[in-house]
Amino acid sequence: MTLDVATGRQSDLRRRAEQLFPGGVNSPVRAFGSVGRPPLVLSAGDGPRVRDADGAWYLDYIGAWGPAILGHGHPDVVEAVRDAACDGFALGATSPREVELGERIRDAVPSVERLRFTSSGTEAVMSALRLARGATGRDLVVKFGGGYHGHGDSMLVEAGSGLATLGMPGSAGVTQAAARDTIVLPYNDLVAVSEAFGRHGAAIAAVIVEPVAANVGVVPPAPGFLEHLGDVTAASGAVLIFDEVITGFRVARGGAQGRYGVMPDLTTLGKIIGGGMPVGAYGGRADLMRHVAPEGGVYQAGTLSGHPLTMAAGVATLDRLTPDVYERLDATGTALEAGLRAAADEAGREISINRVGSLLTVFFRPQAPVNGAEALTADRDAYARFFGGMLDEGILLPPSQFEAWFVGAAHGDAEVAETIAAARRAFAA
Repeated sequence: MTLDVATGRQSDLRRRAEQLFPGGVNSPVRAFGSVGRPPLVLSAGDGPRVRDADGAWYLDYIGAWGPAILGHGHPDVVEAVRDAACDGFALGATSPREVELGERIRDAVPSVERLRFTSSGTEAVMSALRLARGATGRDLVVKFGGGYHGHGDSMLVEAGSGLATLGMPGSAGVTQAAARDTIVLPYNDLVAVSEAFGRHGAAIAAVIVEPVAANVGVVPPAPGFLEHLGDVTAASGAVLIFDEVITGFRVARGGAQGRYGVMPDLTTLGKIIGGGMPVGAYGGRADLMRHVAPEGGVYQAGTLSGHPLTMAAGVATLDRLTPDVYERLDATGTALEAGLRAAADEAGREISINRVGSLLTVFFRPQAPVNGAEALTADRDAYARFFGGMLDEGILLPPSQFEAWFVGAAHGDAEVAETIAAARRAFAA
């Protein structure tokens, strides 16, 4: 399949979008800038596939950037949202569906005793960090290179020149004052964590981490890394925050903390818990959550938080994520990984793959990366060529070397075989 980017409804919609939105998109990764293709305009999804505005269908591994774990337009989720809509939209007070989804999350995620819904993952992270600072009376936050925690100012920082150096602004519009309270360390580096706490421990309010890094491509935690974070934060009185916006209900029903058996103090969630609707949540130890208004002095609010339609989609989605579904997801991920490795070997292409459950990334570098800095050495041009070859074969991958592929329950043996056959041709080209 070769895309005709000059004609058709898609081209017209792109032109109109460029007159409305910066870069023609409402989130930068949708611009396809790093893969040298014009952005797709997608108008529909069905199971494991999506359709563009010109009517072409693609086998989809973006999965709405994670939420579409059951596939697009799952009939039970659609029916739940339709039923909720018939009861009215936001009503300005707590709805029964908020309670239902909250109970399901608490029952599934080991560390969550109490929680609060927000409308996005970014809001959840901002709220969790404010809570950690309010509860500890401290200012500094530790994050890890390559970790993405939403677009709150204090999280848009990059590392300075030395170990445990306070952050520098990583985006125009972020002030030195907002960035200076963030320490950036290498992911999976236990020594760097210990040294940072040796220097700044009494001032560190929180460590925030993607327990499986998924915003520089997939990078799993090294043995002992998450446990070490738990030990140093407990010893210093800091709060350990797992950002499970991507990994929550993705790598296991209980998230990465359930998969690896490490309990954070606070957890941020999003994506899957909303079934494809806008959502975020943060929660954790009951004693910490008591600091949140109106019980405590840490203020956070949201007019549309806990929106009934989102809650309905979330309940319908989580209720269908049974142990059998997770077994199939892992088996599908295993088969896809093996097939991609074999296809690359046949073509003489040097790649590596990191996978955790239904999250994976094909890196165009010989060894799988263990942190963000290593991931960033992958051959982006090679990935762009591979992306284009797969797209022309009708396979839609994330339009960046540094995004995870999302395998869903709607991907089966036939879809894996279709993907591997396309990969053989794309690698060979």
